[in-house]
Amino acid sequence: MKTNKFLSFAAAVIFVGFTACDKEKEEPQAEGEEVLFNDGVQIGNGDQEFEIRSDFRLVKGTYLLKGWVYVCSGATLTIEKGTVIKGDKETKAALIVEPGGKVIAEGTQDEPIVFTSAQAKGNRRPGDWGGLIICGRAVSNSGAKIIEGGPRTTYGGTDDADNSGVYRYIRVEFAGYPFRQDQEINGVTLGSVGSGTTFDHIQVSYSNDDSFEWFGGTVNGKYLIAYKGWDDDFDTDNGFSGKVQYALSIRDPKIADTSVSNSFESDNDADGSTKTPYTTCTFSNVTMVGPSTQSGFANTSDYIDGGGMNPDNGSKLGVFQAALHLRRNTKLNCFNSVAVGFPVGIIVENDKGSTTQTWATNGELKINNVFFGGMTILGVDANKGATGDFSADYFTGAAGNSAYNTLTELKLNANKLYAPQTGSPLLGGASFADAKVSSGFDKVSYAGAFASDADADDWTKGWTNFNPQNTDY
Repeated sequence: MKTNKFLSFAAAVIFVGFTACDKEKEEPQAEGEEVLFNDGVQIGNGDQEFEIRSDFRLVKGTYLLKGWVYVCSGATLTIEKGTVIKGDKETKAALIVEPGGKVIAEGTQDEPIVFTSAQAKGNRRPGDWGGLIICGRAVSNSGAKIIEGGPRTTYGGTDDADNSGVYRYIRVEFAGYPFRQDQEINGVTLGSVGSGTTFDHIQVSYSNDDSFEWFGGTVNGKYLIAYKGWDDDFDTDNGFSGKVQYALSIRDPKIADTSVSNSFESDNDADGSTKTPYTTCTFSNVTMVGPSTQSGFANTSDYIDGGGMNPDNGSKLGVFQAALHLRRNTKLNCFNSVAVGFPVGIIVENDKGSTTQTWATNGELKINNVFFGGMTILGVDANKGATGDFSADYFTGAAGNSAYNTLTELKLNANKLYAPQTGSPLLGGASFADAKVSSGFDKVSYAGAFASDADADDWTKGWTNFNPQNTDY
């Protein structure tokens, strides 16, 4: 049996044996052993089966991630604050947390943990490396299933309180390598991650697929940022039932996927089945900044040319679609939020024989206290521009939802379109009376992700980076 080696150039060179995560270890290892690695050490050996099977700590430093690195069941990888991990392009590097494995990656506002491209500044592109994949043992409606994107890992189980670790104050940049056609790794992928997991203050920038995608699971999240991704910002599938509060998405008007890009895309599953548990996640206080907030935007293939960020890896450009695309029997809920500058505000679609619109009319899918601003069309009833009245009529002018023709009416800060100014209707626009948001959420008075445009209310300060292309790492 082949045995891989993980090298540490600390006081001495330490050799640790690795085999398949679910097989008997070839070499004995001390329980709870922590091995400290110095700045500059490579993680992984470039192949797709590199495994961490005991407890390790990465001291603060800069590391090169090569190939697919698995954190196996029973192992904990601790990453110290301020650490930078650069994903290798040639080997499609990815960090994969398997069910029963944990990563403790607890950055701080002043010292976030950064996963980024190993390419030189100015040459970084979406899809330069694989991404961060976290898999757990919470429920999904697909049973045990191999995670999207190519890795071997199976997610799913029965432990909704499962704990995959701590992920806090983290940036994930230029991830999402398309391993095969229609098998892209997302910026951050969560497969059946349980509610025992901490997941907050995460920024995903320039992902080559979705920024965040959840496949089942119960994990909750706060302070999530999807910045200039290729496909969708927040994609929920296979019975995801967690709660997310304070999320921001900002689109690059020159980057959209061939499948048409949305801020939200949500399915019960890919077939539109009625398998349980349904996708019943609830989002509150989301701000979605769409492409037409930029002057000169045109939703055409001539205009959407990648803006110099095309990775030339087979990824195809397309056009933009909706702030919220809800389909295939999803029962997603969104409250107290704002979406500005998309071609379409909302699509609720009965595709693949689903009854998604029925879930809306009977209150199992709720879009409440959502403000739509500067949309070309408020709503359509099917994918890729089909006309229809249900989505527009049902979700605007009802349940506290509002539509504004211009962004000026919403009184957003011209320099920070995500931030409301004094007099904005977003201020005082929230309600948490509905049972779906009556517990598990902060009871704030404002709709959208920010209380005001004051610096004190800007929770992106200190740990985020809105220009990762030109950052020295």
